[in-house]
Amino acid sequence: MACFIVPATEAIITTVAQKVIKKKEAKNDSKSGENKLRFSEKLKWLNGMLWGGSGLLAFEHLWHGEITPFFPFLTAANDPADTAEMLHEMATSGSAMAILVTAVWAVVALAADKITTAQKNEKKKAGAEV
Repeated sequence: MACFIVPATEAIITTVAQKVIKKKEAKNDSKSGENKLRFSEKLKWLNGMLWGGSGLLAFEHLWHGEITPFFPFLTAANDPADTAEMLHEMATSGSAMAILVTAVWAVVALAADKITTAQKNEKKKAGAEV
């Protein structure tokens, strides 16, 4: 019914956070000149995962007639019993999806950090041997 709203809300929040962090990193990078995988780039990955999943879920709900082009936009919001079921679905399925996507992103971000650290160490060793 409306499970896509929870990850979409997280996507909105992380997109705003990414923009703010990217500006702060641009100021700091000009001072340090260090080349590394920035947190704002990793947040961009999370945003892509959240927006993509939310968009597909919204399309699926639209396809099944659960979203309408007129107020209240969600057919479940017309009936109080359906609204309670919709809120329960958002609290369970929507939250579970958002948490799972964020957990997968966290694993990928940590793996990317380990890979870039290993690459930097290999370059240092290769430079020291010459």
